[in-house]
Amino acid sequence: MCVPGCMEMVHKRLSRRGFFKGAGVAAVGAASFQAFAPPRPAQAAPASFSKVVDLTHALVEDFPTFFGTPQLEVEAMFGFEKDGFNVNKWHLVEHTGTHMDAPLHFSKDGLSAAEIPADQLVLPLAVIDVKARAAEDPDYQVTAGDLEEWEAAHGRLPEGGCIAMNSGWGAYVATETFRNADAEGKMHFPGFGIDATRLAMERGLVGLGVDTLSLDHGLSADFATHYAWLPSGRWGMEAMANLDEVPATGATLVVGAPKVVGASGGPSRLFALV
Repeated sequence: MCVPGCMEMVHKRLSRRGFFKGAGVAAVGAASFQAFAPPRPAQAAPASFSKVVDLTHALVEDFPTFFGTPQLEVEAMFGFEKDGFNVNKWHLVEHTGTHMDAPLHFSKDGLSAAEIPADQLVLPLAVIDVKARAAEDPDYQVTAGDLEEWEAAHGRLPEGGCIAMNSGWGAYVATETFRNADAEGKMHFPGFGIDATRLAMERGLVGLGVDTLSLDHGLSADFATHYAWLPSGRWGMEAMANLDEVPATGATLVVGAPKVVGASGGPSRLFALV
């Protein structure tokens, strides 16, 4: 999978002792959550992997959105047949497709996507499987009990890492079930409950991911998880793909976040090194 010398370079770059040495994470936002400020990046042995899993959905103009209307338009500016090269102009809402929620998204002066430290974007990944519960209840919210059950099976959640909810919703991305809106327009899909969110903060995680359209469940009216998690200086990732291909623990998440000044988030390319 690598040219000669590739794995040695990857080992060096993924070493928490080298790549993350001396890096800190600043806490931002709501004073009530300062006790749960993101920790320094985790120190770990050099990582190795045998495959790369793409956790990103391909972004198309009719990709389902939280507001129910298209948020991407691709306009051809130059074409190969006429101009000898291709250039498109994108008309894009930041929170479209597999995308990041930066702290700025739900705070007055939190970090923008461009300001998130790079050492928060290569980190341990934990995956919590709630597919069975979500199949029974599309409004399911991951609980603190779910996280404690995960820890009982796999050990403590990785400080400085990311936890992603695998609800099975990624299988519905090309269907109306992804939004799952009822006759009144209210959406029904799983998300993180506030008690699980608080526990993830206590454990020192910096990333929260879902395979749905929102960190909060679809029926949420107060966006409790967004307002707790993001103002504390942490980031979220929504509409993740292929979480079935990633183990519950042991993978490394690589986040290709947009580095756009002032962005409250944006489409991102995610990889799990397994």
